[in-house]
Amino acid sequence: MDTNLQIRKDTKGYALVYALIITSISLIILVSMMEYVVSQIRYGTYNSSKQESFQIAEAGISFYRWYLAHQTNGKTAQQIETFWTSGNPFGVGSAYEAEYRDPAGAGIGKYSIEVTPPAEGSTIVIVKSTGWTYKYPDSKKIIQVRLRRPSWSEYIMLSNDFVRFGSGTEVFGKVFANNGVHFDGVAHNTVYSAVSSYYDGDPDVQGIRPGVWTSWSNEYNTDMGSDVFSAGKSYPIPDKDFSGVTADLSLMQTEAMKAGTDGCSASACYFDMNGQSWGKYIILNSNGTFSEISVKNSSGTSVGEYVGSWRAFDIPDDGIIFVDGDVWLEGNIRDKRVSVVAARLGSASKANVYIINDINYGSYDGSTVLGVVSQKDIEIAKNSDTDLHIDAALLAQSGRVGREDYGSDDHKDTITVFGAIASNKRYGFAYTDGRGYTNRNLHYDNNLLYSPPPYFPTGNEYLMDLWEEL
Repeated sequence: MDTNLQIRKDTKGYALVYALIITSISLIILVSMMEYVVSQIRYGTYNSSKQESFQIAEAGISFYRWYLAHQTNGKTAQQIETFWTSGNPFGVGSAYEAEYRDPAGAGIGKYSIEVTPPAEGSTIVIVKSTGWTYKYPDSKKIIQVRLRRPSWSEYIMLSNDFVRFGSGTEVFGKVFANNGVHFDGVAHNTVYSAVSSYYDGDPDVQGIRPGVWTSWSNEYNTDMGSDVFSAGKSYPIPDKDFSGVTADLSLMQTEAMKAGTDGCSASACYFDMNGQSWGKYIILNSNGTFSEISVKNSSGTSVGEYVGSWRAFDIPDDGIIFVDGDVWLEGNIRDKRVSVVAARLGSASKANVYIINDINYGSYDGSTVLGVVSQKDIEIAKNSDTDLHIDAALLAQSGRVGREDYGSDDHKDTITVFGAIASNKRYGFAYTDGRGYTNRNLHYDNNLLYSPPPYFPTGNEYLMDLWEEL
């Protein structure tokens, strides 16, 4: 055989084998590349679907906020409570499902909304929205939010009137006034006013002033005063409606009357003074009870005459103690959440709350919350402690939280409020000539932000303060 011919045949054989190898490798690479491309397309489509599911879940949250706004805005606290308890709200008890459509109107998926309604005396609503697409129904996204109606206990000072804080005042917490704010103390949080300017009638500073200002500098002309307003100031912003609190008082009375007259249930106590100008002296006890006795012939500066005998009741937890008359209040409270209310609804004579001695919490971890609500004034009585400590959220619906001018010999040392103050009329524990309490310390209880006292007044608009993806 020709040697050259054999070499040519061998060479062709090797070339064929080599070509087959190259082709196989190329096919493997091509198939792998195609599989990779296909997998990337699938992955991208899957991720796109997950993103669509997320957007659908967000749409469910947006829908529910819209739904609540239309169901609750402009309604009283009683009407809002009725909506939650007997209005068959969407998502409560069973999930509410709705289809999500694209801009062309085609359905691309669904969201399912589950709602935890507010507990009794609370405004917090938990809304969980689950979204998915029809194409990938197992690729779900879940978003949960917390909605609440802001409480009046969110401010260390909330006033319907002009307020003035003297140089001896140190304030920890937000301050808000429907009128102007003259602040010469130290504000560790933002100070707000509902007006851009106002007329300050105090003789020493009389004149037109900005909504929030200090006389420690010419701040109201040059925007100085950072040593006073360490967290800044903001004005004008929308005002707060004190007149609407009357509806909250009516709700409180309605809830308390479920306990019967002159007695208590697990969630409420109601004491009817039969329209007389009498009241109750209440002492809160750290063992979970309170002692009470009827009083009459009181001037407010002194207790007057006791009527009957002292009685003891359990403090209703997450509940209310409602007195159809004046209240004198003191004591120590621990591991209870309760509001004490003094109101004569439907009477020309409005009820007051008087404080003489300390009101103290046994713990400051949020388990103890006290609301003190007065139809008229919350008065620090003439013979109050020289050093007075009050742990509570205080609300004077038509009057003011403060202390009368008891004369030139009226000199007290320090008053400390740990909680919140809401006062219709001008608040004050001291006077410019040195009478009253020399030192005024106002400390905000941060637990009141999310856990206000039971039945404490709130706004009627739900705001979102917590968002999380589950």
